[in-house]
Parts: sequence; structure tokens; C-alpha cells
Amino acid sequence: MTSQIENTRKIWSAPAKLNLFLHIIGRRPDGYHQLQTLFQILNWGDELLFTVNDNGQIRRTCNIDDVPEAEDICIRAAQLLKNRCGVQKGVEIELLKRVPMGAGLGGGSSDAATVLCALNQLWSCGLTRQQLAELGLELGADVPVFVNGYSACAQGRGEKLQPVSLRSRYYVLVFPGIAISTAEVFSHPLLKRDSVPIDMSTVSLQPGRNDCEAVALQMYPELESVRQDLSEWGQPRMSGTGSTFFLSFDNKKAAISAASELECRYNVQPVHGVDRSHLLDDLSVDL
Repeated sequence: MTSQIENTRKIWSAPAKLNLFLHIIGRRPDGYHQLQTLFQILNWGDELLFTVNDNGQIRRTCNIDDVPEAEDICIRAAQLLKNRCGVQKGVEIELLKRVPMGAGLGGGSSDAATVLCALNQLWSCGLTRQQLAELGLELGADVPVFVNGYSACAQGRGEKLQPVSLRSRYYVLVFPGIAISTAEVFSHPLLKRDSVPIDMSTVSLQPGRNDCEAVALQMYPELESVRQDLSEWGQPRMSGTGSTFFLSFDNKKAAISAASELECRYNVQPVHGVDRSHLLDDLSVDL
């Protein structure tokens, strides 16, 4: 009998995020850090396509520089879901990569979240959003926020989420072309790990301090000149463990204007901050 192949050419969103602030308040016995952060979901990021098959194989159809297929977080996410749910089918994954690696924008985590959410539907696994978020935490601390799909205040490793309404915001992302290892930043001896905890129920939902920025600047001194250069357009801030800087703007026109002026010096991207991820629309989630 000829194998039946379900070819789904639907494009699935894997949006990037910003950490509008990031405070490290301690280190856990398991080696992870206790964080307080504010995630802003963006309307820009990677995209994925899936071709479901009945031969049980999981593979990718694109090459990613310096990332072996077995270590690809998309492959690992699909294999994790398949094993956990006893799925017999397989899938071919095509990743349309836009978010730079090592940029502090959660690109890999978002890709993994989209794989989990999309295949949960395409493979008819039937897991709840909470179950998918818990599964995603095994892949990375940022995966749950993308699974949940809303801008949020976060605590713990970043998995204790409280959705927030940030309304429409506009940013210009500036990519210095440096890939920074999250693990290296969090293991750095000079990383500040004793920020005073704040009351997240009353926190100002505005860009603020990033405890990782000082270490990133020390690891890559050339980033300091970028930060100083960008100060002409506002208050540049670093997202996550870097290396992306972002500038905040009151409206779309101002963001596009600044991006036009900066693109002769840097690789830039104007983006729109949103409360709800486009992934939820792809999943037809009505919440």
C-alpha cells in the first residue's frame, strides 16, 4: 500500500521577543538562575513549514550553519513530543530563519515552541497549553512564553508567567553581527546575581535595566561603541544576553524613520510589539 503523506504547506509563525528588563535575583541549587523579566512578543521572527509523513522519520529540509541536525532544537522538540506522546508519524521541518542566532531574541526557543504547538495539532497529540509549556521547559527556559503566546511578566527560570497588556509598541532592532552564548553569559563570574526582587504586580511595564548587559559588554568590548553610537536616537537597551540592541519609539513612523537613518551603519529591523503572538492565530486559538 502506498504511504499516505500529509503535506501541510501552511506557514507557522515563530515570533521573536524582547526582554524589556531582566533582573537576576539569585542562583538556584540546580545551577539555573532566578529571574524577573518582562517579555514583549514581536510581530517579526522565523517561520516554519511542516510535511507530516507516516514513516516515522523526523528530519529537517534546510541547512543551518554550525548546527548539526541532531542538535537542532526544532528536531529535538519534535522528537521530544513524539516520544512523550507515542506518535507513530514523522515530519520534515523547513525553517525560514530570520532571527540571528546568539542575538538575545529567543529565536531558537520560539522555533521549538512552534514545533511543539504545530505538531501537537498536526499529530493530534491532544496536549494542553500547560502540558506543552512544561514540555518546552525541558528544551529551554524561554520556550514556555512562546508556547503561551502572550507578552508577560516572568519569574523563576522565566517559566512563571503572568500575561500583561503592553498595547502597541514600536522598536528598531540593531544587530551588531555578534553571536553571544547564553551559557557563557550566565556562567560569567562577574555577572550580577543579587538584584533586589521587585513586586511584579506593580512593576512599571517599561524598558529598564538588564543585568546581563554589563557582562556582554565586557565579553565583547566592541559593543560599547555601538551602544554609544545608538544613543543619538534614544536609550539603547540590550535584549536578553545580547547581542541585539533595541530602541523604543512612540509610533510606527518614528521607528521607520530611525531605521532608515541607521541602516547605512547597521543591520536593522523595525518591529511592532504585540500582546498576542501570531502563532495563536495560526493555531486558531480563541482566548
